[in-house]
Amino acid sequence: MRGAFDRVWYPPAPPERLAVLRLLIGGSALVYLLVRFGHLVGVTRFPARQFHPVGPIELLSAPLPGFVAVTLVVLAIVAGVGFVAGWRFRLTGPLFAALLLWVTSYRNSWGMVFHTENLMVLHVIVLGLAPSADVLSLEHRRERGEAHGRYGWAIRLMCVVTVATYFIAGLAKLQHAGLEWVTSDTLRNYVAYDNVRKAELGASYSLLGAFLVRYDFVFPPIAAASLGLELGAPLALLHRRVGVAWAVGAWGFHFGVLVIMAIVFHYPLLGFAYLPLLRVERLYERLRPRLVRWAGRGSGPGRGAPTQTAPHDR
Repeated sequence: MRGAFDRVWYPPAPPERLAVLRLLIGGSALVYLLVRFGHLVGVTRFPARQFHPVGPIELLSAPLPGFVAVTLVVLAIVAGVGFVAGWRFRLTGPLFAALLLWVTSYRNSWGMVFHTENLMVLHVIVLGLAPSADVLSLEHRRERGEAHGRYGWAIRLMCVVTVATYFIAGLAKLQHAGLEWVTSDTLRNYVAYDNVRKAELGASYSLLGAFLVRYDFVFPPIAAASLGLELGAPLALLHRRVGVAWAVGAWGFHFGVLVIMAIVFHYPLLGFAYLPLLRVERLYERLRPRLVRWAGRGSGPGRGAPTQTAPHDR
């Protein structure tokens, strides 16, 4: 039983795979903070009566002073740079994960609770608590290492977290609507309501969704496909190829939400949500020769001379 447990939860994985996940997922989280900076600090202008703490923010009984809230967002960005670069990762890894959780939860404590960034935050937490900077980092400049379970458990956990978010969404559909989610007009009514609300408020809405709600036969197959994709998410853990196929289907699901309801889930739509299911180190292996050539051209005369490569690097 112990051997089976180890095979499932501690599969050997190359450290460069975990490092590439740190670079890509951590980088996406850092860009998210930079792009949403004005939105995240804008809550300091809201009246205190709108403050309804959620998640870790429930530790507070009142809003933070404005300068403290802004400072925490700035610190999250600074820690994010260290996280991505792999600088003093034993500090910047957990620190960035904690600050990212805090600033996103603090924003969600001022009105509508958004859930579009939840999976991103959970992935960053796992990466921040794992040895994600053992290679390809400022702290450890080596590019390769031996595959080991100490890297595999974090990747496995990220995969489990990914499929769990979809599986829970499927269970929620069954809990609130049952099989009527497929057999009734529940999904059609959701799409119609969402587009009408946006149109009345002067926001962007889906012209395709507004057109499709005229036809009731369109939505039962879509509802069945979405429910099957969510409830079948744990199958992605059985084999890598099954995981890749499921990831393609999940991406298509979010693309459908975009074109029918004009709702953007940036993290899965850009593919970051499914990276733990892939051998992402191969992306670096393909880009590495180009990066080396680019660095050699930028080094100037007398610098960046070609060096002998080890046999396993060729």
